[in-house]
Amino acid sequence: MSVVKINVLTVPAERREELERRFSGRAGMVEAADGFEWFELLRPLEGTDQYLVYTRWRSEEDFQRWTESQAFQRGHAQASTEGQQGHGQGHGHGQGHGHGGPAATDSTLWSFDVVQSTGPKNGS
Repeated sequence: MSVVKINVLTVPAERREELERRFSGRAGMVEAADGFEWFELLRPLEGTDQYLVYTRWRSEEDFQRWTESQAFQRGHAQASTEGQQGHGQGHGHGQGHGHGGPAATDSTLWSFDVVQSTGPKNGS
């Protein structure tokens, strides 16, 4: 079965809009990766300042290939330079300074094997 990677980003309230803008600017980058299955950016509603970046992959190897790809490196480099330039396509947990800087103050990666999965029934 698939693997899930959840990047837990700590984002102060005043940086939330910037983080979301940066993620919307990166649309299409991960979707083209071989083995990519799903992406969601989850905004906290209450009680936490942590966003969850949910990605689902066909295999651990597919995820590792993505993290070693030029597209991944470009996206994360843009996250870093966006803080310096004020625009770009990265999501902003890089080490940018100047205008904005990084949107996230911390990042942790969680990994899971999908043991069971279900979705809505079709044709019912």
